[in-house]
Amino acid sequence: MRYVLFLVALLAAAPAFAQPAPPEARMLLPAPTQANWGQSRFTVKPDFTWQVFTPAQTAATPAADSAVVEAVERLVLPVLLPGRPRTNRRRASPLPTAALVLQYGRPGSLLTVGEDESYTLRVTPMGVALNAPTHLGILRGLATLRELAQAEKKSVSLPEVDVVDAPRFPWRGLLIDAARHFMPVSVVKRNLDGMWATKLNVLHWHLSDDQGFRVESKLFPRLHQVGGQGQYYTQRQIREIVRYAGRRGIRVVPELDMPGHATAWLAAYPRLASNDSTYGVAPRWGVLNIAMDPTRETTYSFIDSVLSEVTPLFPDPYFHIGGDENDGRQWRRNPRIAAYMKQQGYVTEKGLPDKHALQTAFNRRVLALVEKYQKHMVGWDEILGPGLPASAVIQSWRGKKGLYDAAKAGHQAILSNGYYVDLNLTAASHYAPDPLPQDAPLTPEQQKLILGGEATMWAEFADSVIVDSRIWPRTAAVAERLWSPAQVRDVADMYRRLALLSPQLETLGLQHRKAPNQLLLQLAGSPAALPPLRTLAQVLEPVKEYKRHFQGFKYTTQTPLNRLVDAAPAESDVTREFGAAVDKLLAYNVSTPAATRFRDASTRQQLTSLREQLQQWQNNDALVQPILHQNPLLQEYAPLSVNLKTAAALALERLTLLEKGQAPTAAWQTAALKQLDALKAPAGQTELAVLPHLRRLVEAK
Repeated sequence: MRYVLFLVALLAAAPAFAQPAPPEARMLLPAPTQANWGQSRFTVKPDFTWQVFTPAQTAATPAADSAVVEAVERLVLPVLLPGRPRTNRRRASPLPTAALVLQYGRPGSLLTVGEDESYTLRVTPMGVALNAPTHLGILRGLATLRELAQAEKKSVSLPEVDVVDAPRFPWRGLLIDAARHFMPVSVVKRNLDGMWATKLNVLHWHLSDDQGFRVESKLFPRLHQVGGQGQYYTQRQIREIVRYAGRRGIRVVPELDMPGHATAWLAAYPRLASNDSTYGVAPRWGVLNIAMDPTRETTYSFIDSVLSEVTPLFPDPYFHIGGDENDGRQWRRNPRIAAYMKQQGYVTEKGLPDKHALQTAFNRRVLALVEKYQKHMVGWDEILGPGLPASAVIQSWRGKKGLYDAAKAGHQAILSNGYYVDLNLTAASHYAPDPLPQDAPLTPEQQKLILGGEATMWAEFADSVIVDSRIWPRTAAVAERLWSPAQVRDVADMYRRLALLSPQLETLGLQHRKAPNQLLLQLAGSPAALPPLRTLAQVLEPVKEYKRHFQGFKYTTQTPLNRLVDAAPAESDVTREFGAAVDKLLAYNVSTPAATRFRDASTRQQLTSLREQLQQWQNNDALVQPILHQNPLLQEYAPLSVNLKTAAALALERLTLLEKGQAPTAAWQTAALKQLDALKAPAGQTELAVLPHLRRLVEAK
């Protein structure tokens, strides 16, 4: 009877919540569909236990149960029971006698895009109940449960809450580029754990490009021996990663890029090339405009053989063939291929060889091969064109137009434009794009073809050491856009929750904060020299987009990524928080009468905080210059420290005038703004991220 009463109380009775309020996310990211918060909490006790119920037993149930058990034991219990033994806590009982009760209806299928990932989570003072139609929903709910954990002095507690949650889009991905810089198995695994924590469900694994072919091929070993240059995934390792991802509810979609971005293929097997040149694996970055020959049957028979070997390694029903950034110059310049194009009618209205028509023909041939192995073909938006069967899936990286054009032509489509986290843009900039905004020019049926989106981490400027810092935590903003309701758009609240999530990701093994700190220490040379160097690095950001290619430093695949630009944050939290404080101060200054301005304690504290920060930046130059000059890798950043000192001094002058209620003279303001403009020049492929905020302070009226 005691257990029956517990079941009724835990699973059926609603907790005593506070007055109804709009759903709020609190510490959760992605934000759930609904969250009703109570006033109490559940305290995790030393005798904490858990159990799983699965009414529908099928052949897949043991694997699903095993995945749930692994998620609880490896990903959740370390947070709920830090420092305590976690073994022998699972109960096997026909009644819900544990503190955490998990129940799902059936195993979820990773082979079904749009499989049910919904769940409900109830936390009461008596215990926790997590229910879902499939085990995938349990995995999503466990990620939420992990975020709820609040460490106290001697225990961990969970706030009382009732969560009803489901994803907005079925395709929520992260592309990891292992072709340009090889990413070891351990790096892929820890990022899969980060994906689990943020409810992403597709790893798009970019496995070949001009700079590398990363899949072991027993049919064509030169692909990985020559094309991979000794850095590749064995077939056993690929199966291991696919299994690891699957146990976290994550699909793995491989990409072998063709017909362009294929120099590594051609280095291994020159017969695939569109001319008589021989190639080595590309040591440089950029669009090389080297492509396979689409006119030879041997090209397709080779691709067919590769697919016959590679596709069985990946159970997922989707296979990505790339198809991007081939300008067709090799095809047009080869007389034989140009003649073939004219013979086949692949010409423009002016009778010139039409590379797009030839690539569409190539796409159709490859599509047939991919479908031969029971896969759906995915390609970047360049593959979209007349004659492409609607079964091809389009991934739009160039803009919303490609996404909408694909849906209008009957293709399923995925958005990546706006989600390129390798561009070092802000989390807010990635948070804004929506695969289906309210003004999308699509019919209801066309809207159903928008599967979701993917964050993309291209690896020209990210190796296995710093890649985590270029993915996280900003990718979590993309994860929320793809999971949460469309109306969840509060940027400030997103940043608040992102700050809570970031240290949680570190407890999963991600190194997005640890690795840059280690690199800074290495550059500083000693722990004593680290604080001044960190003060400078915290307000630097790498130049945006792909400007690092064009600032006088020639990068190759062998260039070490061990400079200050590599340790600098993709988005500076110090800069953003300082900018928010400046905006708040200026808004207060405008809205408050001069007679009472800066009299309340909180505003004076804010003023003091801004002044202390500016003084630290001003004084830091004297401390950091000796450090910068003693290390050849740091010398190029000395001008930025001087610029920070100069800009901080100007902002301090303006802050003093604001406090006194005095307006700057026009001459001073003009000269100061001109001086700030002169400080914008980047150095060492970094820029002073704080300058725009200092400028707003100086130009305030």
